[in-house]
Amino acid sequence: MKLVLMKTIPTTLATCLFLSAQTYAATVEKKPNIVYILADDMGYADAGFNGCKQIETPNLDRLAKAGTILSSFYVQPLCSPTRSSLMTGRYVAHTGVYTIVRPHAPWGLPLAEHTLAQALREAGYETAITGKWHLGEFQPAYLPTKRGFDHQYGLWFGMIDYFTHMRDGELDWHRDDQPCLDEGYSTHLIAKEASRLIRNRDTSKPLFLYLPFNAVHGPFMVPDSYMAPYRKLSEKRKIYAGMMAAMDEAIGQVVATLEELHILDNTLIIFSSDNGGPSPGTITDNSPLRGGKGSILEGGVRVCAFASWPGHLPGGKVVDQPVHIIDWYPTLVNLAGGSLKKSLPLDGKDIWPVLVEGAKSPHDAILLSGTTPGKAAVRAGDWKLLRGERDTTSVKQGKGAKGDKVEGYQLYNLADDLGEKKNLAASHPEKLAEMKKHLDRLLKDAVPFPKAASPENQKAGSEDL
Repeated sequence: MKLVLMKTIPTTLATCLFLSAQTYAATVEKKPNIVYILADDMGYADAGFNGCKQIETPNLDRLAKAGTILSSFYVQPLCSPTRSSLMTGRYVAHTGVYTIVRPHAPWGLPLAEHTLAQALREAGYETAITGKWHLGEFQPAYLPTKRGFDHQYGLWFGMIDYFTHMRDGELDWHRDDQPCLDEGYSTHLIAKEASRLIRNRDTSKPLFLYLPFNAVHGPFMVPDSYMAPYRKLSEKRKIYAGMMAAMDEAIGQVVATLEELHILDNTLIIFSSDNGGPSPGTITDNSPLRGGKGSILEGGVRVCAFASWPGHLPGGKVVDQPVHIIDWYPTLVNLAGGSLKKSLPLDGKDIWPVLVEGAKSPHDAILLSGTTPGKAAVRAGDWKLLRGERDTTSVKQGKGAKGDKVEGYQLYNLADDLGEKKNLAASHPEKLAEMKKHLDRLLKDAVPFPKAASPENQKAGSEDL
């Protein structure tokens, strides 16, 4: 089935045409294949469907326009934390994966967590990861093939050379968690393996394919041909644009394989970045958001995203309800007819009604944890509170509700100030107090920052950032 641009339809009509989350899994004739594509360090505005004019992303745009764009989709500000939230349906305040799991660090995604891959495999899916893991490898029990994936291909860490697959003199390229000497540009290899797995899948089972590219994370490397259309851009932006083009092409190849095998119409494709783009304004573009990777400002935690499944999800639709990557865990397991009983208490909510019926977000508040102890943010409705984030606004600090100092807090109304330029903490003490309660409630049972992840116990390095 070829993807076509579908006109937006009214919510009332959409409700009639699309089944609710409660009945859909039970009535669908065949469980859908699921492909989750995760970009690495992609800017919010670096795809055509999200307003980019400089970089061409025809394959992403085609998928997005045939599906539902999520314009208020939240993740964590760094790689490993976002991946842990996707794999568990739980906030990092509950998994403890607050920061990057560096190579050979003596920790990772806790083994008590029941991963999305495990839950879908139990629901009858064949499961595969092609791309970047980044959730621990210091013991075999932490590797993808021990965490629910039938097949693994790609890198365990991050920051590898795209051509040699080396990092600090060590090869980081694996097939089924064993060293692999395949040669080629990593983006190309990841797409090639994804297509191979789709063709060679067990056709008696639906497929869950997790496709976390290491693109467009540094080091900034791409074959020269991909940079040719972007010669007028600055050097780093030019390379980044070429990497985006290569990733978009790779995604197109995977979708073409689904089309070739006539299974695209029974495949749910989800796309997002893992965090906001680094060096915004220089390398990436997060506009109109402020901040970037590593920050709990919108530019660090709100990313471009969509879900596409022609005939099942509305096409040409934009959903602005705030949702979080934790929500995909229960949504996908429910859609697959699986069980959530083995999972630890979930923070994620089933967002199928949001996607197909225009329902409101199931969250009264969404937690966004920072990468260091004490730093956190919460969004509730149109309001957002940040604690511990450096305030670069010009608003003077003052006194807040009940005499509490406003210092250390930032408060924004995102409906009026998406760029988080006007800190309202001093002028709205009642709202400040209300948002603090949301934050305290969501953090009341937060686990400590893991000792193994502290700077003194890891080889600190900005190369992962």
